[in-house]
Amino acid sequence: MHAPRLLVVFRQRAAVRRYSPRTVQTYVRWVIAYVRFHGNQHPAALPPSAVRDFLLHLAQEKQVAASTQNQALAALQFLYRDVIERPLPAVAGIAPATRPHVMPNVLSRGAVAQVLGAMNGRCWLMASLLYGAGLRLMECCTLRVKDVDLDRGEIRVRQGKGGRDRVTMVPASLVGPLREHLRAVQTEMQRRAGRGGGYVSLPLAPGAKAMGAVRNRGWHWVFPASREYWDPDTKQRRTHHVHPTVLQRAVGDAARRAGIAQRVGCHTFRHSFATHLLEAGYDIRTVQALLGHRDVSTTMLYTHVLNRGGFGVRSPLDQPVPVPRS
Repeated sequence: MHAPRLLVVFRQRAAVRRYSPRTVQTYVRWVIAYVRFHGNQHPAALPPSAVRDFLLHLAQEKQVAASTQNQALAALQFLYRDVIERPLPAVAGIAPATRPHVMPNVLSRGAVAQVLGAMNGRCWLMASLLYGAGLRLMECCTLRVKDVDLDRGEIRVRQGKGGRDRVTMVPASLVGPLREHLRAVQTEMQRRAGRGGGYVSLPLAPGAKAMGAVRNRGWHWVFPASREYWDPDTKQRRTHHVHPTVLQRAVGDAARRAGIAQRVGCHTFRHSFATHLLEAGYDIRTVQALLGHRDVSTTMLYTHVLNRGGFGVRSPLDQPVPVPRS
């Protein structure tokens, strides 16, 4: 197989395994980097030690994070196991890297208010949902109108991390702004439809079963991109959801304007959401369900960053000094 053919088969096998498009895109980039590292040789012609050499290159020369190194290894394991059909043997040096125990970065309620106060418009609304509903960045970007129930105060997250659905809340303070925003989105999509556009992509089966749904309001993005694109396969002018970098840049700029010294990213809002709920006394199982964690041990991580300590422990410096008896 030549390199282009290899990637075609790689994408086909990944589709059969139901990997998400973002995972496939990331894995393909690692395969390309691996092939280029070995002078464009075909992976099937390389010995197993070639994988070890590539991982060593990432760890020592590129100095990538342990999670990044493990991501590259997962891509190459899939390549050899499912595409080349020659699983990697047990070779010294081909093993997941040990990930350091890193505490999540959490903002105080005041700092969250400062960052949100430095934002406006669509990005303010999106960042408010990250914090107020505990959404991940892509979960917010890919929200559909049909999955936001303002009457019940619910957001249905479809195909979140690990392919799991869940339900989280709509903050009461955002119901009004969201209604106004959705009316504006509907008006804009109607305007685009009047010009021959206004189409959206549909996930898997709905796209084949209900082609008329590509213009259905329920399938519209809650946060559509400001521009349309031409889809050569369907011969339609389609609307994509807003690109995640738009919000990432807006959050970073807002944190700098607010003078926050901590590192602030979109995921910081989700960390703060979980920590502040636990501080308020909510049950950890409830927080686990809202976050969509498979294992409660993942949610337990936030108990270690509570302002009062994970077990409500008071510092000995804050405890009263006993008065000695005379």
